[in-house]
Amino acid sequence: MLKNNPQAELKMKNEKVKNKVRFFGFAFLVFTFTFASACRYDMQDQPRYKYYKKSDFFADGRASRDLPEGTVSRGNLRDDKAFYTGKLANPNPNVAAPAAQTATDASGNTLVTTFPDAIAKIPVPVTKELIDRGQERYNIYCIVCHGPVGNGDGMIVRRGYPKPPTYHDDRLRNAPDGHFFDVITNGWGKMNSYAHQVSVADRWAIVAYIRALQVSQTPNANAAMTTNRAANTNAAPSAVSPANAPAANTNTQGGTR
Repeated sequence: MLKNNPQAELKMKNEKVKNKVRFFGFAFLVFTFTFASACRYDMQDQPRYKYYKKSDFFADGRASRDLPEGTVSRGNLRDDKAFYTGKLANPNPNVAAPAAQTATDASGNTLVTTFPDAIAKIPVPVTKELIDRGQERYNIYCIVCHGPVGNGDGMIVRRGYPKPPTYHDDRLRNAPDGHFFDVITNGWGKMNSYAHQVSVADRWAIVAYIRALQVSQTPNANAAMTTNRAANTNAAPSAVSPANAPAANTNTQGGTR
């Protein structure tokens, strides 16, 4: 009957071909799935140590190994010493940088009177955006001690905490920018380090805002400044003649607009 019906014979052959394709396709999928599952199984269950477990393989008995000497995590090389430390690069690593000299004021604060290795100027462009950012960070982290305009009369000082030095004496007006960055980073005297709370870029922003505060409170300080960096009485800046005196600053809100 099939001989008399070539269309039916052709249809049967096509069905046989399709069945073979389905079979080999299914077999390929089963093989692939089995092979892939076997690899994943081996990777999951390979021998390994857990953190801080004992090891009989290493001589010191520790499974956790030290990083190879000189390893630096990506993005943390920090080879720009001025930007990341506020310090000058030491041209001779075999010679230690000279130590800063200190003095004690009437309030018991230990004051830095020399700044032998601090960079003189902020190593980033000082823009309005940088100063605005510095004001924001200052009002969060600094104002509680140093006060809204840097006179050292913050809220916790009014409640008994030791008064920090004013920013508006000749010593700190003449201090290099790197000194303020270093104090924010490492702390000084009764002030703790703020390195964990304030990023490197934000520390420089705060330094820029401190400079703006100094100018705002003593706009003619350049004429009245002395070169005596040790002078710090925690008092108001030197008086100027009435004819040249600026208008009284009544801002007590730390730069509120």
